[in-house]
Amino acid sequence: MAETNLSHVKEFIILGFSDLPNLQDILFGIFLYIYINTLIGNGLIIVITKSDAALQTPMYFFLGNFAFLEICYTSVTLPRMLSDIWTQNKNISLLACAAQLCFFLILVVTESLLLTVMAFDRYVAICKPLYYTVIMNHKMCVQLVVASWITVVPIMVVQTFQVFSLPFCDSNILNHIFCDMPPLMKLACGDKSWNEVLVYAEVSLFGFIPFLLILYSYIRIFITIQKLPSAIGRSKAFSTCSSHLMVVGLFYGSGIIAYLQPKTSCLAGMEKMLSLFYTIITPMFNPLIYSLRNKDIIMAMKKLLSK
Repeated sequence: MAETNLSHVKEFIILGFSDLPNLQDILFGIFLYIYINTLIGNGLIIVITKSDAALQTPMYFFLGNFAFLEICYTSVTLPRMLSDIWTQNKNISLLACAAQLCFFLILVVTESLLLTVMAFDRYVAICKPLYYTVIMNHKMCVQLVVASWITVVPIMVVQTFQVFSLPFCDSNILNHIFCDMPPLMKLACGDKSWNEVLVYAEVSLFGFIPFLLILYSYIRIFITIQKLPSAIGRSKAFSTCSSHLMVVGLFYGSGIIAYLQPKTSCLAGMEKMLSLFYTIITPMFNPLIYSLRNKDIIMAMKKLLSK
């Protein structure tokens, strides 16, 4: 497909794990198990935070929205992977690939912003407790969530359009598990400098800056916690933040490893495994992290299951 441009590329071929033909049934079972657990775990978080009167606070409002985001985030890639393994049809149309990339970019950036909002909520609760109910009122919480969802939509749509406006040369085979930015950029030819500038700008705006804001929030939180006179108070304050810190670490840690490592030293198989980690493994673990380390959610879950 040398010298082939966008107008002639009608579809891509996503290789996925086709290099493991004897493990297709096992992989299908593993991914299906992960997807079901992700839906159940995050679905329970949504139901609990909406139905239990004791959890009608800003922290659990954000947590419920985060759980819904995780379901959407996983559903962009995993059902398609399951279908490809089951049917052994690796082809994906140009439009479907563009849609998958666009939704994936929107959701991954929304997750970054929502994690920042959740860190801000903990900052206000611990560092400015007397003003918490005034600052984090219901209207403010809704505005922060809506802003996290819709702010990035036009930007990511433009970014997707820019990627698929490039000519694709030599091959239409994506040696990846879904239509992600790095493998698509590898297939693109021509002048990619403008696209690379946009990518770096968006990573800085929606990745690095939110990470710095989260880091600043938790530095202030830890300073405030250390000043608390009671050891029990310090432990309780830290416990409300530890789950969120673990989720932030998983999200940004896996993203940094996957996207910022030198590509020349990264095998395709390693890229796929890292992509699996930040697209389907972390959304499955996040409900466990929040529920196992949160007594309020455990109590609410027991009441729900008893009914």
